Amino acid sequence: MTVVNQNLPKILVFSTEKISDPAIDMAGLLKLHYPPKVYTIVVPCSSAIKPKWILKAFEDGFDGVFIAADGTDCPYGESCVEKTSALVQNTQDKMKTKGIEPAKLRMAAICSVCSEAFVKQMKTFTEYLVNQQ
Repeated sequence: MTVVNQNLPKILVFSTEKISDPAIDMAGLLKLHYPPKVYTIVVPCSSAIKPKWILKAFEDGFDGVFIAADGTDCPYGESCVEKTSALVQNTQDKMKTKGIEPAKLRMAAICSVCSEAFVKQMKTFTEYLVNQQ
């Protein structure tokens, strides 16, 4: 995929401080390349993300939002996966009413050593978003 840098979509990633953020940091340390218009915000737990934050990201010009979820490794509670999944479904429903394609919000569990998985997610998400433009 050859795309001019300025035409690449902007992706906002909600990353969790104890689980997915170390993997994202490690991707940089290992010089694993992913699209340059990926921006991260670190949160304590993926289930604490608010739908209004995601909707605000789209209002502010982001083309996609990715939640790098804790999965079953969440140190804050056993129900994190269910809560985060419900948050995504609720937000996608709100996105539909605002005319935003629900597939522009994605979630995947990214463990603390899953740097390659994160990079792959960013590349495939970017490719999807480019094809939507």
